[in-house]
Amino acid sequence: MPQNVYVVLMAGGVGTRFWPYSRNARPKQFLDVLGIGKTLLQSTYDRLVPLCVPENVFVVTHEDQRHLVKEQLPMLSDDQVLCEPMRKNTAPCIAYAAHKIARKNPQAVMIVSPADHVILQEEEFQQVLQKTVDQARSQDKLITVGIKPTRPETGYGYIQFLESKSRLKKVKTFTEKPELAMAKKFLESGDFVWNSGIFIWGVGAILKALAKYLPEMSESFEEAAPAFFSENEKGAIQKAYAEVKNISIDYGIMEKADNVFVWLGSFSWSDLGSWASLHDISERDANNNHVDADALLYDSRNCIIKGPSDKLIVVHGLNGYLVGVFDNVTIVCEKDKEDMFRRFVNDLKAKNNGGNYL
Repeated sequence: MPQNVYVVLMAGGVGTRFWPYSRNARPKQFLDVLGIGKTLLQSTYDRLVPLCVPENVFVVTHEDQRHLVKEQLPMLSDDQVLCEPMRKNTAPCIAYAAHKIARKNPQAVMIVSPADHVILQEEEFQQVLQKTVDQARSQDKLITVGIKPTRPETGYGYIQFLESKSRLKKVKTFTEKPELAMAKKFLESGDFVWNSGIFIWGVGAILKALAKYLPEMSESFEEAAPAFFSENEKGAIQKAYAEVKNISIDYGIMEKADNVFVWLGSFSWSDLGSWASLHDISERDANNNHVDADALLYDSRNCIIKGPSDKLIVVHGLNGYLVGVFDNVTIVCEKDKEDMFRRFVNDLKAKNNGGNYL
């Protein structure tokens, strides 16, 4: 029944790899990155809310971004916006949501999704989630969605599965962002899929796994849980987050548990983790340029040109570049050099007035 299905949107990231479009004050999940009139958070909500009753959608975000969530999803009650006092990766985020949902409904099945991914075949995606929810009702499986790889991508995590006749397959191994040679072998083998970071499980199953594999974290949130849905929740969560470690759900639980399964999906998916990935899914001209600006291009190809409508951008002789004008920052950079965007941000953090640009 949809009353037992709960959706958790993880929306607390800072989006460093999309700087300077994504800033501390408005990370990429709160931006209309695709130019469709909806932010990534709004698109994710619209994609998932048909699977449950609207009051069963929760958004976990940093407390500094609460106003953005409420601005973009005004239909959410205060209890549906879970505010983290500090960023400590996905395991505490999920533990918080799981304990809060368990207070309402111990039979709940959770769908946990990042708020900043792009999924194009939404009906197929929803069908996959409905089937995995049915599998998770037994409260004994931890399920993730795997995407059939189309290229040897080094920016994604991979899941190796054990072959079976069912589309729900037992997970054998997780590999995070392999080198190109290994990614090519994964693609050739046929028994690896991309790790989408979308999870489906019964609330009892994930709480049991937290208690087994992250016992200190589990204890902190168990102590906080009686204060949920009350005026004391904020203080209880501040205490819990001060105690728990920074760790991902993949490393903390999924790579260790023996009841982890993957459902193979074939819909078009992107974690939109880089400018290059935005280029891949965007409309492009005859020279493979994605242009979202008032621009003149000459002898240029494979580029992203992005800027406000009141500024003209003229580009000549570039191949594979991002050329962008974003508020007080103008950037010209090879779009595929993901590591450089981290370097830019780190260098700005060390610069006296760097905070003005972050």
